[in-house]
Amino acid sequence: MDLERLLSDRLAPAFATVAGGPVDPLVRRSPRADFQSDAALALARRLGRPPRDIAADVLRHAVLDDVCASAEVSGPGFVNLTVADGALARMVAALAGDDRLGVPTTGTPETVVVDYSAPNVAKEMHVGHLRSTVIGDAAVRLLDWLGHRVVRVNHLGDWGTPFGMLIEHLVDLGEAEAADELSMGDLDSFYKAARGKFDADEAFRERSRRRVVALQGGDERTRRLWRLLVELSERYFLTVYDLLDVTLTGDDFRGESAYDDMLAGVVADLDGLGLLRASDGAACVFPPGFVGRDGEPLPLIVRKSDGGFGYPATDLAALRHRTGELGATRLLYVVGLPQRQHFAMVFAVAGAAGWLRPPARAEHLGFGSILGADGRMLRSRAGESVKLVGLLEEAVARATELALAKDPELDAATAAEIGRAVGIGAVKYADLATDRGKDYVLDWERMLSLDGNTAPYLQYAYSRIRSVFRRAGTDARPDAPVVLAEPAERALAVELLGFAGVVAEVERTLEFHHLAGYLHRLATTFSAFYERCPVLRAPDGLRESRLLLADLTARTLRQGLHLLGIRTVERM
Repeated sequence: MDLERLLSDRLAPAFATVAGGPVDPLVRRSPRADFQSDAALALARRLGRPPRDIAADVLRHAVLDDVCASAEVSGPGFVNLTVADGALARMVAALAGDDRLGVPTTGTPETVVVDYSAPNVAKEMHVGHLRSTVIGDAAVRLLDWLGHRVVRVNHLGDWGTPFGMLIEHLVDLGEAEAADELSMGDLDSFYKAARGKFDADEAFRERSRRRVVALQGGDERTRRLWRLLVELSERYFLTVYDLLDVTLTGDDFRGESAYDDMLAGVVADLDGLGLLRASDGAACVFPPGFVGRDGEPLPLIVRKSDGGFGYPATDLAALRHRTGELGATRLLYVVGLPQRQHFAMVFAVAGAAGWLRPPARAEHLGFGSILGADGRMLRSRAGESVKLVGLLEEAVARATELALAKDPELDAATAAEIGRAVGIGAVKYADLATDRGKDYVLDWERMLSLDGNTAPYLQYAYSRIRSVFRRAGTDARPDAPVVLAEPAERALAVELLGFAGVVAEVERTLEFHHLAGYLHRLATTFSAFYERCPVLRAPDGLRESRLLLADLTARTLRQGLHLLGIRTVERM
């Protein structure tokens, strides 16, 4: 039940009649009424008529009597709509009996591939992996709930020249010692040791180069050692995903190596299509519209001058596999904004090759950076990237400490449960509540605050509602008559009926700050309702109605937070 959509559907035929063709009514919430349409203002120039006259004409044609208590022209040509209390009550009652809170499953399910997280083998996950993992997981949760077939792809960096030095370092340490070191999760030390030897020791460099040749040539022992590195790294990654509470599993790992056998075919096909050009010994595609700083056409290097393949070839092979073998029609790449041009070029080349054609489309879900208090890229005191595990453990520790400070009587297990839900939730929400195209500052005090647009505020709102039902000793009656006697009740009803519209918008844009913003508005609207409208002390009929509104609010908060990957707790 999407109230905004309902009003748009009622106004659209009237606007079409007046304008002589389809018009988006542009219905949105308004401080002067429940909703407002300003489409008449946009039509004025096109029709050569005053916008107030257009708006009045639209209202003469619109069928609104069963939905709106009033519909009037305001200001320069706005259409102000106030929904009738009876219509609100009927729609809220329908929500109460709907497990999906008015959100339908999609009528056109797609196969959607979500490429996210993508750490590198033998390197620890750092704070730079947080946004990709959290945003990608929210996309997976939302699209899956809406009924799409979602394929999670964790595109591991598990191939290429660095593995020569990593395998040689493993050989030097011995398999047992290397496995022990990597199983402790100290992947950075392993990588740095290998890099240090590669930079300082010519003999080690030469062995590493030969090892790369052996790896790419399929040497059995080298492949076994490489698989050991990958398996130990994946085991570590899964512990991070468990702590972060995301849906990625071992089945979702698909490294760059998976596409190695496809690369020669990609080059051959591009050549056969006449798209390849030689440039300084490399095989390149020059997609139209891309130029460098010098104004010259910019190449996508598919095969390097030494005969090797780089990221573009792998990304093209992966894309072709996803649309061809997997049948995906929507491809999502959750990768930082610095890679925007790279993916735009990959998509352009894939389109020219016929691997990405309607209805299939690819989207780069770019995101900004996480900054420290100084406004610069977040770094450790030693100037290095902050390890993701360390960040998450600090969040849980801070949240647990706050929970115990608020309620010293909490037992250790309950405090730990609350600390994990609130700490991890705070980290995720701070990310998802920010426009993903922008940077944001990691501010512990703000993130963990019980006030403001934070996960703890929403989690507390949920637990507060659950406490009402514990005191009531009963659940809400889903068939209770809905009574909207007070403005605060009415405002809460309107907000509850907005959930479906927000979910539909986020399905299209994957801009999760809109969902976060909605949940915050819902929680603050409930807070105003709770302060002004006694629930348990209300007369019986009103009490049942208010319990129903409270239950709907809790269900909506829980579902919305779940879509963001954030847990709710019964007590805080």
